[in-house]
Amino acid sequence: MEILVFKTNIRNKRQVNIIKPFLKDIEDIREWNVDLQDIDKILRIESIKTSAKDIENIIMKAGFECQELVD
Repeated sequence: MEILVFKTNIRNKRQVNIIKPFLKDIEDIREWNVDLQDIDKILRIESIKTSAKDIENIIMKAGFECQELVD
C-alpha cells in the first residue's frame, strides 16, 4: 500500500464531490480525502499501485490542478 500526497486547488465540499466519481472509478484506490483546512488543500490517496501521474491526470480531467508533494 502506498500513500500519495498532492497539493490541489480544490476549495470546498462541492468541488470534492466533483472529483469523487473520477476517483471511485479507480479500483486500486482504497481511501482518499481532501484536507480543505490545509493551505495547500491536500489530497491524500491510499492506493495499491496507482501512480502519481495517473492521479494528476484524473484530477485534471475533473477540472482541477494537482501536483504531487514528495518528501
